[in-house]
Amino acid sequence: MAAEAGRRDRTHYLYIAVIAAVVLGIAVGFAAPGVAVELKPIGTGFVNLIKMMISPVIFCTIVLGIGSVRNAAKVGAVGGLALGYFVVMSTAALAIGLLVGNLIEPGAGLTISESAKAAGDKAAEGAGGESTVDFLLGMIPTTMVSAFTEGKVLQTLLVALMAGFALQAMGKAGEPILRGIGHIQRLVFRILAMIMWVAPIGAFGAIAAVVGETGIDALKSLAVIMIGFYITCALFVFVVLGGLMRLVTGIGLFPLLKYLGREFLLILSTSSSESALPRLIAKMEHMGVSKPVVGITVPTGYSFNLDGTAIYLTMASLFIANAMGDPLSASEQISLLVFMVIASKGAAGVTGAGLATLAGGLQSHKPELVDGVGLIVGIDRFMSEARAMTNFAGNAVATVLVGTWTKEFDKERAREVLAGRIPFDEKTLLDDDGHGAPAADAPADVPAPGKGPDLEKV
Repeated sequence: MAAEAGRRDRTHYLYIAVIAAVVLGIAVGFAAPGVAVELKPIGTGFVNLIKMMISPVIFCTIVLGIGSVRNAAKVGAVGGLALGYFVVMSTAALAIGLLVGNLIEPGAGLTISESAKAAGDKAAEGAGGESTVDFLLGMIPTTMVSAFTEGKVLQTLLVALMAGFALQAMGKAGEPILRGIGHIQRLVFRILAMIMWVAPIGAFGAIAAVVGETGIDALKSLAVIMIGFYITCALFVFVVLGGLMRLVTGIGLFPLLKYLGREFLLILSTSSSESALPRLIAKMEHMGVSKPVVGITVPTGYSFNLDGTAIYLTMASLFIANAMGDPLSASEQISLLVFMVIASKGAAGVTGAGLATLAGGLQSHKPELVDGVGLIVGIDRFMSEARAMTNFAGNAVATVLVGTWTKEFDKERAREVLAGRIPFDEKTLLDDDGHGAPAADAPADVPAPGKGPDLEKV
């Protein structure tokens, strides 16, 4: 047991190395901007490695969660409750962004240069709004396999839901398949744990490139909108989400954020919430939320629960309109931003998707403002980090809340986990005790996913 604990403790050095890499990347970005920009492929490569694992993780999690539940109505209740919650919270985030944006009036008094106009036109290229029909048809993959090869979260979600309900309907005949998928899940999470050891290298390349591209001048000139956006995101997370979590579950937000500290560090260094999606699924199950709730809420939330993106689109639109000398009326603000929040579904974890959605929305509703997108290009990466972390925090809280409302959340275990008395296994990212699957609904002779002999111990 002591030897095993020692092996797990080594992961602390990994995240210390990530912090050191971030600091070093910032230093290189300021000292040698030209060299730093050339390091961008390193950060992109690391994010791509993580994204490579997202479809298998989502598929295994959802299929195991739904397939092991005998009552299909329970799954439908979880999904319906989650979607209803996402709509309410996205609206709340939109309202807060509008309130703060109209109070601080970002962008007033700025002038736009020809280079900024060119950057805005470039950002708007190919970013036209997607119709509702195109969005819905885009959820259907060409083949079942293409859902994995193309890496589209919503397509993977659809295939996984269909497979889960099919296995549920098969009864005992589907139990061997569930066991096989359980072993595949262990393999997927073990590969993910291996990938995490190159996180410091990826963090160094990503941070160095963005600092090298942006420089200090852009940060100074756009400090008002950037600081205002960060403060707004913080207010939403700590006041709205924190208050709601305390009211519903009786558990404070700060212990949850501390528990997910390594995931926030990953998002900060890569500017993509997708880099932490697989670990969020594993940690929510370890914390005491059942597999069906985690399997449905987390992947769906990554496409539909875009609190940070809603705030970003709100404040960025107001900033551009003020800077262009064409402030938006109340009705224009609401119609434009509702359109952009809808258009952004399915692109929450992609770096730069917020900027593309912003440009596409302005192009569709008020083309004369598209030139102003170039004003925000310089700091979009830093705002991307804030909106990604806000989206991530919102999905973590949503998972706990939905688990509580559906009585699929073990509060006592959660308190033990958040207190550090039941540590998360950084080596396998899975619990050997198979915690997370509701015992009352799981087939008696199907081992819980993640349970089985540890080959290294054998």
